[in-house]
Amino acid sequence: MTTHTTDTWIVTPQKIPFEQPFALQNGQTLPRFDLMIETYGTLNPEKSNAVLICHALSGNHHVAGKHSPDDKYPGWWDNMVGPGKPIDTKRFFVVGLNNLGGCHGSTGPLSHNPETGEEYGADFPIVTVKDWVKSQTLLADYFGIRQWAAVVGGSLGGMQALQWTIDFPDRVRHALVIASATRLSAQNIAFNDVARQAIITDPDFHDGHYRRYQTIPRRGLRIARMMGHITYLAEQGLSRKFGRSMQSEGYQYGYDVEFEVESYLRYQGDKFANRFDANTYLRMTKALDYFAPAAEFNNDLNAALKTVQAKFFIASFSTDWRFAPARSRALVKHLVRAGKHVQYIEVESTHGHDAFLMTDEPYIRAVRAYMNNVAKECSQ
Repeated sequence: MTTHTTDTWIVTPQKIPFEQPFALQNGQTLPRFDLMIETYGTLNPEKSNAVLICHALSGNHHVAGKHSPDDKYPGWWDNMVGPGKPIDTKRFFVVGLNNLGGCHGSTGPLSHNPETGEEYGADFPIVTVKDWVKSQTLLADYFGIRQWAAVVGGSLGGMQALQWTIDFPDRVRHALVIASATRLSAQNIAFNDVARQAIITDPDFHDGHYRRYQTIPRRGLRIARMMGHITYLAEQGLSRKFGRSMQSEGYQYGYDVEFEVESYLRYQGDKFANRFDANTYLRMTKALDYFAPAAEFNNDLNAALKTVQAKFFIASFSTDWRFAPARSRALVKHLVRAGKHVQYIEVESTHGHDAFLMTDEPYIRAVRAYMNNVAKECSQ
């Protein structure tokens, strides 16, 4: 739900309960679960203008607007979602959610297990992209939405959009898959494991039950974020922003912060460790590793795409080396080979993988044009 003041777009989160067992891909079952969401705009009488926003590894339901006029920052995709923006909430009913296993209100490691009365912690099961998409269908049912006008996501969010088109082909008309891939490379899996090892080997991890000891694996989570953050950026962007600039004149011949880029990364690590749960981070990275939508089709992506009905918008960014443009181009080729409708843009950017969150004009213009056509469909 959203309200407007003179200068600020105020958003109120909602927690949606699902009082039913939920079977997971790994064979375990959650007795019940909640999804924390935010909605923007108005669902039309035909319920044909709904757009689902799927978040990436560290995202959540707070996509746009602010919770209070005093908030320092708006939602994580505020430049993309809102009145008059590329995903225009004057035309669309937009739903953002915190995925199952998250740490911002949806059922996850910080939640209480109704079967034990204690916090799940490390006992919360590992969830997959397929699990998320299945839970999102129940969210669509809650609103009476038979078919999404579009499912949109960047990075891990784009993987969810692609999975939607395969698992529920008649429930999504358009998929916007941005800075994403059909599966992780070995290098990406390796980066994820290093990040997990930083957390798991932190003395404060306590086999994932750290909250029982009134602590968190802050050092490990901080290092995991610092390393991950480097992979989200481009060398060009880092060089332009920091170069070899130093905080003081001359070398200090020690291990405290000397270069500006060190200060930046340590700040990012500290900030992340204060707002994100380590057990959730571990599970999000495993969901990335396990993502393989063609696995059930003998690893034949053409076969996986055979029943897909959605039209696609694919975007990649020139300096994204974590999800390189070649990965998006490969998906485009598979979609074309499968006879699907697809539009592709490769954007020149200095922002690396994080470019999907930025405002490079060709990218913003392309999403706006595509979603404008989707909106026209909804009004027919």
